[in-house]
Amino acid sequence: MEGREQGIVIPIEARLARKALKGDQQAFAEIVGLYQDKLYHMAFRMLGSRQEAEDVVQEAFLRVYRNLDRYDEGMKFSTWIYRIATNLCIDRLRKRKATYSLDAESTEHEGLDGYAVIPSDDRTPESEMLLSETQRIVRQAIDTLPAKYKSVMVLRYLHGLSLQEIGEVLDMPVTTVKTRVHRGREYLRKKLERKL
Repeated sequence: MEGREQGIVIPIEARLARKALKGDQQAFAEIVGLYQDKLYHMAFRMLGSRQEAEDVVQEAFLRVYRNLDRYDEGMKFSTWIYRIATNLCIDRLRKRKATYSLDAESTEHEGLDGYAVIPSDDRTPESEMLLSETQRIVRQAIDTLPAKYKSVMVLRYLHGLSLQEIGEVLDMPVTTVKTRVHRGREYLRKKLERKL
């Protein structure tokens, strides 16, 4: 029976990865379908740019496709694919910092239109304006986080990954993840205390 091997249930992504490795394009298309939106949202939150997020997602799937033979089925597929995309985001953030010292200002407006306003039945123009202003301030504060904190904060609070999962994605001990979450929160708290 498909999906079982000697009584062990094999996760859907691992089965799809095996099929894709044998040249099944539909199986790879299903992998893309499962992760495209999740990776885009994660990349957008880290980079603040639609274009860069789209580029990262494309590059991530290209790397997944090229390296399917290296996928270790002992690791959750989601952990593996998030690791690839997160590392691509971190690389871009490092290059950006080295290349443009004032980059935060140039990407600010591009990121604004992609930041979703929380829907509510009792919205007024005033409450929407206040909410979008608050989101803009929070977004700017997140943008100023150093890459090592930003990646952890985005995975933890915007994608709901556990500390253990973040450790696996970023290939670091859980104690380091905890420290970075704590320091990232402190950094944001200090930034936001002055603005809100």
